[in-house]
Amino acid sequence: MENILFQTSLIAAFVAGMVALFAPCCITFLLPAYLGSIFKEKEKILLMTLVFGAGIFVILLPAVLGAAAVSKFLFDNHDFVYILGAVIMMTVAVTTFLGLKLPMPHLPGVDPQKHDILSIFTLGIFSGITSACCAPVLIGILTLTLLSPSFLGAIIIGVMYVLGMVMPLLLISIFLDGKMPAVSVLRKCLFEIKIFGKNYAVLTSNLIASVIFLFTGWLILLLTLQGKLAMGSIQKYTATITNAFNYINSYTGNNLFINIAFVFLLVFLLYKIGKRL
Repeated sequence: MENILFQTSLIAAFVAGMVALFAPCCITFLLPAYLGSIFKEKEKILLMTLVFGAGIFVILLPAVLGAAAVSKFLFDNHDFVYILGAVIMMTVAVTTFLGLKLPMPHLPGVDPQKHDILSIFTLGIFSGITSACCAPVLIGILTLTLLSPSFLGAIIIGVMYVLGMVMPLLLISIFLDGKMPAVSVLRKCLFEIKIFGKNYAVLTSNLIASVIFLFTGWLILLLTLQGKLAMGSIQKYTATITNAFNYINSYTGNNLFINIAFVFLLVFLLYKIGKRL
C-alpha cells in the first residue's frame, strides 16, 4: 500500500477525476442527465444520486483496469454511443412527462410506484459510457492506472478517479436532499392528458425534468451529427486533467500520512451519507 501511495497520490487521482467531470464531452450528457434526474426523483435525491453514480462506476471501472477491448469499442463507436445516448434521453423525457415507471424488482425502503430506479441507473450507465467515450476522461484514467505498480493499486487509483467524478454530484444531493419535496409547486399537477383512454397527470417537476431530457437529447444528437463532439477536438482537456494531477501529486505524492488521512475522510463522508439513507 505504501508503494502505491508513494508513486501516485490518491488525492491527485481524486482531483483529476473532478476535473475530468467538467470536460465538455463528459458534462454535456452527464450533468443534464443528473439535473433531470433530480427533478424526476425529487423525494429521494440522495438515494437516486447513488444509483446514478453506480451506473457510472459500472462502466468506468472496466476502463480503470485497462480493458483494451472496452476502450477500443468506445473509441471506435464514439458517435454511435452519443446518438444512442441521445435517443435514450429523449425516451426518458417521454416517460418522465407521462409519469411512467419502468418495472424494477422491489428494493427495501423504495416504493417502485414512486421512484424510477431503472431509468436513473440507465442514465447513469450512459453517462459513464459517454464519459468513457471522452478521450480526456479515458486517457486520464488509463494514464493514472498505468502508473501503479500493481493490479490492486490500479483499482484503488481508478476508484479514486471515478469517485472524484461522482463526488460533486453527491455534494449537490446532500444539499438538496429533503428540500425539494417542500417546494409545493413541484408537486402541482399542471394538467392531464388522455392517451388510449388513460389519463396521465403532468406534474411541474416532471415537466421540468422532461424538458431537460428532451432538449439535451436533441442537442447531443445535433452536435454529434455535426461532428462537434468528436474526440479529436478536445486534446487540450486531456492536458488539463494531466496537469491537475501532476500539480497535486507534486505536493501529496510522497506523503503517506496525508493520503491515508484523505481516504479515511472520504470513507467517513460516505458512511455519513449511508446513514442519511
